Order: sequence, then structure tokens, then C-alpha cells
Amino acid sequence: MSTPFEAKAHPTAEASQPVSTPLRSPILQRALAAFTYRDFRVLWMGAFTSTVGTWMQKVAQSWLVLQLTGSTLYLGLDDFLGQLPILLFTLVGGVIADRHDRRRLLLGSQYVQMATAFTLAALVFSNHATIWYILTLSFVAGLAQAFGGPAYQSLIPSLVNKKDLPNAIALNSIQFNLARVVGPLLAGLAMATLGAAGCFSLNGLSFLVVIVALMSLTVRHIPQTDRKPILHEMQGGFAYARSQPAIVALTVLAFMTTFLGLPLLTFLPVFARDIFHGDIGRYSEMMAYSGTGAVVGALVVAWLGRFRHMGMVLLAVQVVFGALIVAFALSRVPWWSNLLLFAAGAALICVFSMTASLVQLIVPDHLRGRVMSIYMVAFRGGMPLGSLASGYVASVTSAPAVLAVNGALVSVVAIYFLIRGHGVREL
Repeated sequence: MSTPFEAKAHPTAEASQPVSTPLRSPILQRALAAFTYRDFRVLWMGAFTSTVGTWMQKVAQSWLVLQLTGSTLYLGLDDFLGQLPILLFTLVGGVIADRHDRRRLLLGSQYVQMATAFTLAALVFSNHATIWYILTLSFVAGLAQAFGGPAYQSLIPSLVNKKDLPNAIALNSIQFNLARVVGPLLAGLAMATLGAAGCFSLNGLSFLVVIVALMSLTVRHIPQTDRKPILHEMQGGFAYARSQPAIVALTVLAFMTTFLGLPLLTFLPVFARDIFHGDIGRYSEMMAYSGTGAVVGALVVAWLGRFRHMGMVLLAVQVVFGALIVAFALSRVPWWSNLLLFAAGAALICVFSMTASLVQLIVPDHLRGRVMSIYMVAFRGGMPLGSLASGYVASVTSAPAVLAVNGALVSVVAIYFLIRGHGVREL
């Protein structure tokens, strides 16, 4: 089967490899290796700008939902509906990413998400925003991500050489989490000066930057010559994933981490308002601490690159992550909670980056879209299910109690894999 992008079509041919520009400093060469590739730099900058806008919208939208409903259940439901299409359609999106031009798929995804942002801005500006409009637009945006996500994950390896792939994944995590720092801070300023409609409008504008970046990429699409029915190709992806115990274990690990660990971020508006008696400024501050920790964690992973016993380190860091969630749930001291969020953010992104790197290093390129879509269903699917389940339980108990139990279970899952292995411990 021919691969979708020329950069990976003939790995032994030098002309087909992505072209890099060496950095002078050995330290920078190791930490920023993927930035030596022009296409990766361009896409990174575009994605960063767009992700800043997305985090601005996420903060403003969570606060708007809380203002309209005062309910943790609706907070969880909004997150659930935003992620639900990923559960339903990402596997199909993975097959399409292996069959069609991944760049064009990403462009279509950006157009749809931009439209939802501007629509929500118009609804808020005209005082017609209701919880049901918000939930519907979250679902539509999630639908676009279900097809754009596998295309993006499959595109990254075609922009760099395989030896720099773990660094590229870590740097991609840095842009996401650096945006998670900058976005909430800008959201606080924008909410104070422009209101929620301003946040949503700025997010819509930010999609134009990544659209321009995608249009400027030099990688070319090579159509498959032996296409089979979509269902048959999906089965091929499942068959390969099942044949690799490490991929099965990493996929389960990703699901459990997001299902149990991500409600930490979902419940931050509740902690900011009800536990620490703050406003959106306090919420933005907590998000910034978490995001800053994530950037630091991603920098560490980027500098380490591919190293021995990565699987063992991954599981050890997850044990620590679970303990940090428990400590945050029990804390009532603002500065201590901020430090715990910083440490938890670093641990979380280390787990995510190392897990994604290990999966990408195992899977062959002609199956990348399909196998990564399976991984993404687990990774992204755990978020809405975890938010919905935790949001419901928190509505009848409390958010701190739910997070304390979730954190303990995160550590238990990691300890299980440390003891039993299942291919992860040996990576």
C-alpha cells in the first residue's frame, strides 16, 4: 500500500526526507530538533495561535455555562458533547486520513470550527445564547475535530525524520500547553474588556492563522493505489492494534488517564468559585499554573527525546500524577493548590507525550491514521465520559470528593501496569 505523503513514501531515499536546518547550539539541537524542519515550524506557529484562541473560548464558555445554569452537571455535559463526536466518528476519520489529503481534511476541520466560534459570538452579542445553543455548537465543533484530529496526528510524522519524532510530539505538546497558559490569561483580559462575545470572536479569527499555515506546507499528497472498503480498512487497523500488546496497553492507559485525570481541569471553575470564593480571574490563574507546569513537563520530554525504559518512567510519573490530584482535592490553601496544579500539569503532559510517542514509534506509516484514530478514541473519548460521570457524581456529592477518588484510581491503574507489564514496562 502506498503511503499518503511523499515525505514517507521512500524512507531510504534522501530526497524524500523532510529537510532540516541544523541549530548551532548542541543543547538547542537536542531540545528543539523538530524546529529545524521548516514545515513543522510553520504548522507549530499556526497551531499555537489557533490553540490560544481555543483556550480563550474554553475558559469563557465554561464560565458562561456556569453563569447560565450554576450546575456542575451542565459543565460536564458541555465537555461531553464537545468530545462525543470523537467517540462516534474518529475511527472513520482515521481511515479517511489514510486515504485522502490530510492537509485538506485539516482545512475543512478549521473552517467548521471557525464558523461555530463566530456563531456563538453572535448569539452572545445579541443576547440569544442559551445552554442548548452552546451544547449544540460544542457538538458541531467536536464533529470537526473528529475528522481533523487523526489527520493532524498522521501529518506530524511526515514533517520530520523518525529520529526526531518524539521531539516533535513533545514540542507539539508544548504549543498546546503554552497556549493553555496564554489563552486563559488573555481570556480574563478579554472577558473584562470585550465580554464573552469578544473571546469567541477572537477564537474565530485565530483559525485564519492555522489555515494560512496549512496552505503553505510543502508536503504533497500521494493517493493510495489499492483502496479497499472503509469497513475493511478499519478492520485492518483493529487487527494490527490487537496484534501489538504494547499498543493495546498504551491505549487502555490513555483512556483511564483521561477518564479519571482530566476532570481535574473540568472542575477548576467550581474550585475557583465555591472553594476559593473567586471569580474568572481566579479561574484563569489556576488554569495558567496548570498550563505552565505542562509546558515545563513537555520541555523535559522534548529534551529527553527517545530514551531507555521510557515505559517504566511513564508509569512512575502517572503514579505521582494520581497522588497530586488527591493532594489538590484536599487542599484549601490557594498558593499550595497553585503549586499542586503546576506539578500536576507537568506530570500530566509527561504521561501524554510519552504515551503518544511510544504509540507513534511502534505503528507503521501506512496504518498510522487508523491506529492513531483508535488511540485517539481512547485518549479523547475518556475526556467526555470522565467529565460526564464525574460531573454527575459531583452534583450529588462534591467536586473535591470525586477528584480525591479519581486521583487514587489513577495511581492504582499505573501500579497495575508496573506490576503486570503488558508490554509497557519493557518499552
